Amino acid sequence: MAVRAAGSRSRSPGCATISPPRSPTCRFLCHFRRASQITDNGPYAEIARWLKGHRFEAETAIGTLSYFDAVNFAARATCPAWFSVALMDNVCPPSTVFAAYHRYAGPADIEVFTYNGHEGGAEYDLPRKLNALAGTLRG
Repeated sequence: MAVRAAGSRSRSPGCATISPPRSPTCRFLCHFRRASQITDNGPYAEIARWLKGHRFEAETAIGTLSYFDAVNFAARATCPAWFSVALMDNVCPPSTVFAAYHRYAGPADIEVFTYNGHEGGAEYDLPRKLNALAGTLRG
């Protein structure tokens, strides 16, 4: 069995879901339409600003972004995954993380940090991830 481990300080599963090599700096990539409609923080604000000036091109733009949307890739993933989400995250909206988690085709676990923002579980979540990875490697 081939296993690839990746870590990210960001709460968004986007990079860990779709992009090798996986980048710890990735802050978005899940459910572009929803995120650009509900937050004016982080990278989603760029999408909203562009769409504000290009009102009649929204469907084309969102359609193009869907090629990079981790929600669409999640349905094809089969290796074990460990998601985390912070319910007060205004950079990577929780609903966008849940969208990828619920579409994930492989075995998946999610840790919810109810009172945290974009920092999520930070280093406190690392032992859970390492234990899950060790269990997977042991088979």
